[in-house]
Amino acid sequence: MGRVYCQNLDISGIGANNLSEYYVPIGVVEKSEPKSIGISTPRKKKPKELAVITECCTGCAGSPACVPYCPVADCMYWVPDEDHPPFGRIEVDPQLCIGCKKCTSKGPDGSFLDGCPWDAIEMIPLEQVEDILGIKFQV
Repeated sequence: MGRVYCQNLDISGIGANNLSEYYVPIGVVEKSEPKSIGISTPRKKKPKELAVITECCTGCAGSPACVPYCPVADCMYWVPDEDHPPFGRIEVDPQLCIGCKKCTSKGPDGSFLDGCPWDAIEMIPLEQVEDILGIKFQV
């Protein structure tokens, strides 16, 4: 299996949990199953926010609850933990995320909806992710 290159981001003070560890894939990424299925057309505009996976992601033991809710093909995918198989986590492709929030568990007024049962997905402003990574995403 190919190597997955990730960058841990320190985005202190962001999100309800004020978690400082986020995983954003950069470079060459091998997207393993389970992966999200859905539309495969390019997004038409930049989203205001991107879904970003926190260190709380457990991968739901290989049956992630968030992935089926993502409407974009290959946007969410499994990343195996090479040091501790068969464990792993989910990652979100920032080039494909449309910012729809369907993968999150936060509804109006903090009510629980479908999506991540571990609250391991934060919606981060696109500009902030771009600034930290030092790149500008295309539409």
